Amino acid sequence: MPHVITQSCCNDGSCVFACPVNCIHPSPDEPGFATAEMLHIDPDACVDCGACVSACPVGAIVPDNRLDGKQLPFVEINASFYPDRPADVKLPPTSKLAPVLPAPQVRPRRQPLTVAIVGSGPAAMYAADELLTQHGVRVNIFEKLPTPYGLVRAGVAPDHQNTKRVTDLFDRVSRHRHFRFYLNVEVGRHLSHAELLAHHHAVLYAVGAPNDRRLDIDGMGMPGTGTATEFVAWVNGHPDFSDLPIDLSHERVVLIGNGNVALDVARVLTADPDDLARTDISDRALAALRGSAIREVVIAARRGPAHSAFTLPELIGLTHASDVVLDAHDHALVARDLPTAPDRLTRHKLEILTRLADASAPGDRPRIRLTYELTPERVLGERRAAGMEFSVTGTDQARRIDAGLVLTSIGYRGKRIRDLPFDEAAAVVPNAQGRVVDPDSGHPVPGAYVAGWIKRGPTGFIGTNKSCSLQTVQALVADFNAGGLTDPVGPRAALEELVRGRVPDVVDAAGWRAIDAAEIARGVDDGRPRKKFTAVSDMLATAATAQPAPPRRLLARLLG
Repeated sequence: MPHVITQSCCNDGSCVFACPVNCIHPSPDEPGFATAEMLHIDPDACVDCGACVSACPVGAIVPDNRLDGKQLPFVEINASFYPDRPADVKLPPTSKLAPVLPAPQVRPRRQPLTVAIVGSGPAAMYAADELLTQHGVRVNIFEKLPTPYGLVRAGVAPDHQNTKRVTDLFDRVSRHRHFRFYLNVEVGRHLSHAELLAHHHAVLYAVGAPNDRRLDIDGMGMPGTGTATEFVAWVNGHPDFSDLPIDLSHERVVLIGNGNVALDVARVLTADPDDLARTDISDRALAALRGSAIREVVIAARRGPAHSAFTLPELIGLTHASDVVLDAHDHALVARDLPTAPDRLTRHKLEILTRLADASAPGDRPRIRLTYELTPERVLGERRAAGMEFSVTGTDQARRIDAGLVLTSIGYRGKRIRDLPFDEAAAVVPNAQGRVVDPDSGHPVPGAYVAGWIKRGPTGFIGTNKSCSLQTVQALVADFNAGGLTDPVGPRAALEELVRGRVPDVVDAAGWRAIDAAEIARGVDDGRPRKKFTAVSDMLATAATAQPAPPRRLLARLLG
């Protein structure tokens, strides 16, 4: 009974460490890990020990006899990753993970290693987790919102609750006795890089790529246009986007770009609101979707089907959750590309596309239509969006699609960090293995590090940040051990005094747990995992009710 990795795989890699027979690949030390759409269990080598099941932070691993109908395609997907081999050969390629990723040892010093991490998303929390495995290390996380976890909280579609379970791991990290949250604190506004560095040996920036890449065509920016990222933030109740004017009174939406985020948006827009009501979707978004007039979401891609940007797991999930169609022209494009598919993964995608219904067939529910080889030229409409004009890619032929809402989903872009160098072309902080580098001198900037999308660009998945952060932490620890980091200038109390003097409403771990508990309690009566606060004022008011934890020595006496 081999186990199978399914759609919600986040590429965390914890299962690789847990597996006693090295049957999960690609592992973080293998070349394909950074770009893999998911990990795969070798069915011949799996010994059914179940260690990977408990290690997986998002519940993506299931015994093959417990798969439901929509998960069955993943049996073949897992097996097809491994080449055919003689029946008497049972072991997959041996992973070199153990010698490649040793736990660094921190040399005892007068002061324990103390690190500030800016941001609280996956890259930040994975970095904190790795740092705190080292004896005596202290980690302080600074986040501009009163709530942590970045895109896991505000960027994962609400109907992907399994993916959001990775926050259980992050919660465990935040309970470490040498971990501190400083939420509702914006570095660059409330505190400077120099001030952080004065109170820490190093500052590690894990701030992601917060800006959307914008489509520079006529009409973008008028009412009825926006980005898929903004839409997802609105659906998730992000306080900066909770009042976004999303108009769902028209029958058609056009999404430009066909990556996973576009698929998420299309799926939510066409979902049954009663199903969404069992998620952590914001109340305002749920009310708008209950009154939606949308009957079709068109996902338009500039290139052909073989170049689809969505991943195979997301396509499988979409086709099981939604009515997905192609018109006759796009079916012909899929048939054209299938014989020359460059790899097995692309062929799997194209084979699924060949089985989609024809767009001319009638349907009873809102549908998603994938369309290809359309280059966006301009948004139609005078006072608000009324549709999109495309050219057929590589030709002068024009095509119009009427729509009342136009959203772009063409990627993300990093944002300049005050006091650090920035590569405008790549939209990342220049670095070498996570060490920030001065581009003029080519030398590392002392005490400055990066991890996640601001380090490598907006690539990979939630779990990809684990190996990315590990590389940065290893560089940071090596610099500390070599005596290359300056000791903090004052005691920890001085940092507390500085932060609270600048931000009286700073939210600590107890405040976050009060918000978390209140949101979960608010959702109980409606059978929902939580009902989020969408206003910062409500978050701060709830955090203020938290009772400070008693000193550890007092707690020890009370417990006997």
